[in-house]
Amino acid sequence: MSAPVRNPDIEYTTDWRERYLGIIDYAAIVLWVLETAGVAAAALSTGSAAAAGVGAGAAGTLGAIALGATGPAAIAGLTVAAVGAAVAGGLRAEKGMAKDAPTAADKLGEDFYKVILQEEPFKSTTVKSILKSYRWAPFIPVATDSSMLSVLLLLSKYRLRNVPVIETGNSSIRNFITQSAVIHGLERCKGRDWFDCISANPISKLGLPFMTPDEVVSVQSDELILEAFKKMKDNQIGGLPVVEGPKKQIVGSVSIRDIRFLLLKPELFSSFRVLTVKDFMNTIASAIPHTGKVIRPLTCKPDETLGSVIHALASNSVHRIYVVGDDNGVTGVITLRDVISCFIFEPPNFFDNYFGFAAQEMLGC
Repeated sequence: MSAPVRNPDIEYTTDWRERYLGIIDYAAIVLWVLETAGVAAAALSTGSAAAAGVGAGAAGTLGAIALGATGPAAIAGLTVAAVGAAVAGGLRAEKGMAKDAPTAADKLGEDFYKVILQEEPFKSTTVKSILKSYRWAPFIPVATDSSMLSVLLLLSKYRLRNVPVIETGNSSIRNFITQSAVIHGLERCKGRDWFDCISANPISKLGLPFMTPDEVVSVQSDELILEAFKKMKDNQIGGLPVVEGPKKQIVGSVSIRDIRFLLLKPELFSSFRVLTVKDFMNTIASAIPHTGKVIRPLTCKPDETLGSVIHALASNSVHRIYVVGDDNGVTGVITLRDVISCFIFEPPNFFDNYFGFAAQEMLGC
């Protein structure tokens, strides 16, 4: 769930370098909303809302909800954000009173987007202003007649999650090619000599995972869910294994895409500042039809073949698989880009020649 960000200062151009600033994830916007609400909640709890500038408006209202204020003042704050100052003033009296919690939750789900679209700071904050502070990618397109090598390199070595496709001489986007689409394409190549030659190798022989056990970024099940999402932001990764104990035995997985549940499920948003990863996973699982249980994360052993990993990723439509030892402890992570990189190499100066200019700075190399 992502979108290209157009440069508002450029109206008419056929040059994509001028027209687009980058690509931003929906999850990045949600994280910014949550962090803004968290700042507001912290200011309200210390009585410094006025100094922080979050006493009134949507930030003050969402901050109050994040603190657990669920009485009539909080409900009114969601419906009419201008009374946020009243929520701030009466918060201490409201804290601990949860008799109206169900109604408050209903109102949150009903009016949340109305609040963030109509009130400050959400109303006036531009996507451009938060673009590079949160999960984003440069806008690097390919043309309809481009080679697949350029696409695969962008999706692997250069860490793009999707590649826009434009027509030559026209900066308008026709489509996107995603990492997932490539993995599904590779899965259908089974039986071809070049594919079988590579995919028959154990992942350890191919150097996978491309990390040591100490480099795995994980989150303990009793840590706060907001901390998990901050780890993803800080490390520019899309998911984390949820582990328990000193041996980091895997018990679940959290994806950056899961952050949307903090907005879609009011009971989660109202407690996100104190919500543990385990409780977050259980709440989401309870809404899954038929099972109602936390879905087991996808795992593999170091001696499994690349072909089996590709099949597991494609058939389950997931973005990563966790490498585990005999004790079920996480020793590594294999992502879609890691798999793609096993099938290609970059010729010298490939992108400089392809784009006709030095591409290293744009690609962040």
